[in-house]
Amino acid sequence: GIGTKEDPIVITEELNSATPVTLTIRTTKPIEAFGKAGEVANGIIYMRIETLNNSGQAWVEFQFELQEILDQPSVFGDGLSFDQRNKSPDNIVASNFAEFDRDFEPYDRLLFKNGKIDPLMTGSFEFLITDYTPRWTFYLVQDPRIPTG
Repeated sequence: GIGTKEDPIVITEELNSATPVTLTIRTTKPIEAFGKAGEVANGIIYMRIETLNNSGQAWVEFQFELQEILDQPSVFGDGLSFDQRNKSPDNIVASNFAEFDRDFEPYDRLLFKNGKIDPLMTGSFEFLITDYTPRWTFYLVQDPRIPTG
């Protein structure tokens, strides 16, 4: 896809463990904030991630974290977030989880909860990433959570 609501970027992946993995996202087009999607990198990316759980353990939560600099929490000044300006987002959904929480400053995290993805099953996550100061590269940390106790 080109990253619009009607044509999201779709990533199909398989995770072989319940440990965090980092997806590096790079633009291949010139950066132009608020430019036309598909022609430039405009700082607005609708994503759908379809993840096969091949870890052998059920995932009871799934967290995403945005980072503009690898291994450093996202801060307010970087402009990167899970649509932080929208207080009641309707574009954050998951096939296997009924609820989500968002945390901002000093992190930009999206936690899906109240559900599970069993081994060898696939879960789908949809969300909007906004970056009001677009950069060539940023990172999306994915953290499947297993039961504790």
